[in-house]
Amino acid sequence: MTTIEETAGRDDELRPGRGAGWPAVGALAAATFTVVTSEMLPVGLLTPIGGALGVTDGTAGLTLTVAGVVAALGAPLLTLAVGRADRRAVLCGLMAMLTVANLLAAWAPGFGVMLAARVLVGLGMGGVWALAAGLAVRLVAARSVAAATSLIFSGVAAASVLGVPTGTLTGQLGGWRAAFVVVGLVSALVTVALAALLPPLPAAGAVRLGGVLRLFRDARVRTGLIVVALLVGGHFAAYTYVRPVLEEVSGVGSGVISTLLLVYGVAGVVGNFVGGVGAARSPRGTLVVISAVLAGAVLLVPVLGVGVPGAAALLAVWGLAYGGVSVSTQTWLMVVAPEAREAASALFVAVFNAAIALGAFGGGRVVDGWGFIAVLWTGGALAVGALVAVGVGRGPGRVRG
Repeated sequence: MTTIEETAGRDDELRPGRGAGWPAVGALAAATFTVVTSEMLPVGLLTPIGGALGVTDGTAGLTLTVAGVVAALGAPLLTLAVGRADRRAVLCGLMAMLTVANLLAAWAPGFGVMLAARVLVGLGMGGVWALAAGLAVRLVAARSVAAATSLIFSGVAAASVLGVPTGTLTGQLGGWRAAFVVVGLVSALVTVALAALLPPLPAAGAVRLGGVLRLFRDARVRTGLIVVALLVGGHFAAYTYVRPVLEEVSGVGSGVISTLLLVYGVAGVVGNFVGGVGAARSPRGTLVVISAVLAGAVLLVPVLGVGVPGAAALLAVWGLAYGGVSVSTQTWLMVVAPEAREAASALFVAVFNAAIALGAFGGGRVVDGWGFIAVLWTGGALAVGALVAVGVGRGPGRVRG
């Protein structure tokens, strides 16, 4: 069995003292929140974006697909390209690019410009997430690494679940372009925070392509990545279209949607920390529970999610389950590949975002072809597949500490 502390202890010599600690971890959590919010922002705004730019809801979903594809490709490529560059400088540069991307999206006069802005979002998102994911062991004491990792990934979870309702509410109050402006300004503030709070972070060693490819030889890594692909792909096949699903399947009025998504968001933040605690002890057991609950919540929406009370209850369960996905799957990979954190994180982010892109794209095709109930069945079936993969695939044992 492996302990989180033992894994962290291998990097003690790389952990700088000045400016490190929990403020730096908080800045990284803010960065992951901002990049994932930028990626997820169109989810709650698909209808007004499509209407303003003259495309269907399914086509408007490409704003999510493009960002996900670019992030999937960009995460490993940027990790290889930055070599031994100081991670603080790289992170600040990527956040500055994200600022420009969001402001460009806010200005976009047509769908082509919007897609160009989303390409930049994908690059920034993939790079920031891949680099930030493995830095907790260099910022806090070994005994606190599990908690610091959960905090960094709370940004991912909070953005996945709170970014959408916040963007939806901002869009309702000031229009969808205002939502992109607000996220652009937040990106600029986070850039300043990273520059002020992060210590110098020289690379532990340049990531090599051969090292990334060698990780695939480990069956435990492959299983973890398969679980990521199925859970995230299934979630986004359904959740990308949650607004029209709530309107058409649950019969919920548009004025209540932002409140329902906020319920989902709060549950998701709770799920991140619950999942983090569980995964620090047993990544496999935690992901069994997450996969089963997520599948049940999505599949039951057409049956029990009719009306505001039913929709709110199932969205809360859905958010609680999905909120633990990122921290649990990242913990799985950190435990099975402790000597290759950045390479494993790059693969994780690549698969995670490819799954977002394919899930959103596939969900759009299902919606356009068979309707909203079919897309819920699709998402639920993929979560069931993840449950099977966790159960039969090779994975880490129970983690001490």
